Amino acid sequence: MTSEPRSTITLTPDEWQAFQDRLYERDDRLELRVPDTVVRRDETVDPYVLSAHAEALQSGEVEGDVWGTLEDIDESAADEQEAWEKITAFYLGRGSVLVRVTGLDEPEEWIFTEELAHRLGLII
Repeated sequence: MTSEPRSTITLTPDEWQAFQDRLYERDDRLELRVPDTVVRRDETVDPYVLSAHAEALQSGEVEGDVWGTLEDIDESAADEQEAWEKITAFYLGRGSVLVRVTGLDEPEEWIFTEELAHRLGLII
């Protein structure tokens, strides 16, 4: 895991998968597994479950609602790239964290609140 500016975390595809593999969801709360954590099958986290906890995302695996998110923040854009840039600026300006996965064919960027990123071990 490498870090860019404090608000951006860059992961390889293997690091991203390892991060997801360490998560579980219990009572609609995303948690980080610790040794001896017993996780039921219905508590496992896949990208779709993770997406419910993200502020916004741009993913090749999970379809994020870029245009709906842009509307939610009362912005407009000429294209999806500009829309994502405005979304990213909006959330990072409010203390959120951008997780960028490099080395993939399609962009993979997820925005989480700083509190969630701390709790899940993305930032210390």
